[in-house]
Amino acid sequence: MEEAEESPTPTFAELGITGPILETLKKRDIIGIAPTGSGKTAAFVLPILHHLWDNPHGLFACVLAPTLELAFQISSQFDALGSAMGIRTAVIVGGDEDRVTQAVMLARKPHIIVGTPGRLLDHLKVTKGFSLKNLKFLILDEADRLLDSDFGICIDEILKAIPTERTTYLFSATLTDKVAKLQRANLRNPVKVQVSTKYQTVSSLLQYYLLCPLVKKEVTLVSLLNSMAQNSVIIFVRTKDFCQKLAIILRILGFQSVPLHGEMSQSQRLGALNRFKSEGSNILVATDLASRGLDIPSVDIVINYDTPTHSKDYIHRVGRTARAGRSGKAILMTTQYDIEFLQRLEQVLGHKLESYPVDLEELDFLRERVDEAGRVAANQLREEYMSKGGKDGRKRRKVLASADRDGEDDELPMHTFKKKRR
Repeated sequence: MEEAEESPTPTFAELGITGPILETLKKRDIIGIAPTGSGKTAAFVLPILHHLWDNPHGLFACVLAPTLELAFQISSQFDALGSAMGIRTAVIVGGDEDRVTQAVMLARKPHIIVGTPGRLLDHLKVTKGFSLKNLKFLILDEADRLLDSDFGICIDEILKAIPTERTTYLFSATLTDKVAKLQRANLRNPVKVQVSTKYQTVSSLLQYYLLCPLVKKEVTLVSLLNSMAQNSVIIFVRTKDFCQKLAIILRILGFQSVPLHGEMSQSQRLGALNRFKSEGSNILVATDLASRGLDIPSVDIVINYDTPTHSKDYIHRVGRTARAGRSGKAILMTTQYDIEFLQRLEQVLGHKLESYPVDLEELDFLRERVDEAGRVAANQLREEYMSKGGKDGRKRRKVLASADRDGEDDELPMHTFKKKRR
């Protein structure tokens, strides 16, 4: 019996790999700009695994991310796509993760490190025997955030510790061409792969604004959530303290909600995300910690309870829904103080947001219950913070006292909003 002829190994082009990834495979430095949920992670994971297969040796690639949640998510993609290759990954992040345990992981010579800049820099300084001197690939995911001043010093120090002869990828949904930022990454003759124009949301996302007086903001949110009982919702707020308080208010009112913010421990943050992903809770109340890169396919609706600081932050927030071709809905809650931001945002997006209806009669019916839940939540948090004592406790009591006074501004009639809107 004749042996079957061995099929030739197909090229990446023959496998149907898209143009942007083929460009990456040429080992050029890449600036990748694409909408959230469009597969940017795979666009750098696949080429790195391909090159690692051809040139297997110790530490091969380092991926930097702005949050520990995103770092763990990226690592899981490497593990899943590289499982047949036997790759070793190490997640090096801050929070309550033990440095000694991480040092042991680094001593085992992982092929891929995924980490946050601060903790990785710590290990470069103090962990004996660890270096990045043989690194072949450096990837900055959510690069516009990493190249900002908050991470700038750490990034600069890390760049000094890695070879200049390397391949560098920058990926983001809102990466700009600001020379100062891109110079920080020391790119060499980069190619720009832009799937969409800057600050664009996907066409499958329905976007609305909801006008409401500040004094009725919480009760309006509760009314919204009552109408979305079967949906998975992320609510973005501005501060850690209010994130915690709002999650408690919603639980008191019978909603399955969990908070996610920077003062939670690593285990608490990952636990909250896993509970939300597994549908143990269908409402995630979060700060902008959750706005970058997290892939949670089942999110139906994003509510911007507090307006973001910049329009690009809005793009990242609403990018948590309508991912990978799915549909989704985003609602921007707009008070009398947010009209200017709404108008600027519409200019950036290039179109008007539709008005979202609200049942005014239901607001009057819910008002007393929501106010009482707010008082109970404030007392619960006050007792928790007082038990901590010290300066931090005093600071938090002031914050909560301030939060208790929120909404005491005189209510403006709805016709005032309509005039401003025109």
